[in-house]
Amino acid sequence: MGADEIIHQSTRLRIMAALNTLERREALEFTRLKAIVNVTDGNLGAHIDTLARVGYVDVEKLFVGRRPQTRVKATTAGRRAFRGHVAFLRKLLDQAEAAPRGK
Repeated sequence: MGADEIIHQSTRLRIMAALNTLERREALEFTRLKAIVNVTDGNLGAHIDTLARVGYVDVEKLFVGRRPQTRVKATTAGRRAFRGHVAFLRKLLDQAEAAPRGK
């Protein structure tokens, strides 16, 4: 199992990590996700689009009163990809820790 090149990018990794803390059907509002990931609206939107194109997130646009609201949630495929990428990173770190140290 190798790195997931979509999730590997640091902002997308943070997005997927935040979404994976939620229950399966839960979503985060765009503004809350932006605060967690600490990026601009445009940057977050571009990364969400990338994740949505490969099926890792679902984006729901609705109106609450007269205000638009965008909500994002991880899909089953996205959760699976995130778990796989985390497993890859753990293995990489374990190998680095187990490597003999030079003197």
